[in-house]
Amino acid sequence: MLSKNAKITRTWLDGQVRVLYVVSAYPRHPGDVITPWLTETIRRLRAENVEVEVLAPAYRGSASQVIDGVRVHRFRYAPAPIESLTHDQTAPDRVRERPIYLCLVPGYVLAGTLAAVRQVRTGQFDLIHVFWPIPHGLFGVAARRLGGIPLVCTFFGVELTWLRKQFPLLRTVLKRIVRESDAVTAISSYTAAQLQDQVPQTKPMVIPFGAAVEPHALCAPESPGDTAFQLLFVGRLVERKGVRVLLDAVADLRATTSVRLNIVGDGPLRAELEAHAGSLGIADLVRFSGSVARADLERSFASCDAFVLPAVTDSKGDTEGLGVVLLEAMAYGKPVIASASGGIVDIVRDHETGLLVPPGDAHALGEAIRLYVHQPQLASRLALAGRAHAKHHFGWGEIIRRLTSLYASLASRQQRNDAEV
Repeated sequence: MLSKNAKITRTWLDGQVRVLYVVSAYPRHPGDVITPWLTETIRRLRAENVEVEVLAPAYRGSASQVIDGVRVHRFRYAPAPIESLTHDQTAPDRVRERPIYLCLVPGYVLAGTLAAVRQVRTGQFDLIHVFWPIPHGLFGVAARRLGGIPLVCTFFGVELTWLRKQFPLLRTVLKRIVRESDAVTAISSYTAAQLQDQVPQTKPMVIPFGAAVEPHALCAPESPGDTAFQLLFVGRLVERKGVRVLLDAVADLRATTSVRLNIVGDGPLRAELEAHAGSLGIADLVRFSGSVARADLERSFASCDAFVLPAVTDSKGDTEGLGVVLLEAMAYGKPVIASASGGIVDIVRDHETGLLVPPGDAHALGEAIRLYVHQPQLASRLALAGRAHAKHHFGWGEIIRRLTSLYASLASRQQRNDAEV
């Protein structure tokens, strides 16, 4: 084990900051498609002399490993056949669908806490960064106390809704985690407001993790073989995405405006939505493409005339924490239409970077689509403004700049504090 002074000397002689990321899921093997934003963040941080190792739960008995040059420390929390609280879907969704998974949570928290403490006490890290602080903030608080390094916590939003709706008694735990963190970040102003509502004294920094984009080459839409205006939706087919509202809007437009809709993505509501399209008499105007390969997704973005995300607040109180897919559409230079829901308003500014409509209002959504159809100059202007907005506020360069600045500030402050001891 390195002494505290040895760790400080090492860090500031080699100019490198070493961070332990605590996450709920990380690729299980090279090529695993989960959390691509996280792996890309780590790759880009390395170019800025920030070295990241990852602490993540095991999946069905998986061991610690190195994936694409990143050391991943796996902690075991249950017998391998049932060790699936994470990775396949989010833990809150897993527990909602099958409450029996709550039985795994105590073991998960205990094993994760012990693993986090064990890692930071090696002296190899300058700070610990926790994602999804309920429950991972407990890992971080213990590691901070026993390892003596700064703690950063990042909130995404859905965990705050889950806490407020289903486990309000855990608010005391949330307050303790926030109070003991050296820095708190949120992925959107909406998530920041949610956190401040539950912990009024906190002042989170907004860093839109998972939202970074690189602009794609601008190209004219590919001809679909007819003159209809081509709409695109991409996302999981769940209630909060608002696809039912979009189908209602297309039905309203049918008599006066020629549109077609491509729905890319799958989910538990697919059969219900297909039946709804049939009942509206628009089955011939809507294509349910399901999950597609990356190359096909890119072609879908390139060939559409406009992108639509009609998000709503669902029956569980969940909504879009940010709406990252809108940024991808903007990166392709596409005009966007979205609901003024959750963190979407950080991305879409009405009549500046796209069009915003009230959540759940099919008529307003239809009118926004009609506006783009009949005013192509407006669509082009907003598409270009949206692309510039996405690049400036959500580009990789800006996100990595904010992160490295935060890490350097905390590491420098820790160095001064340790030097005074």
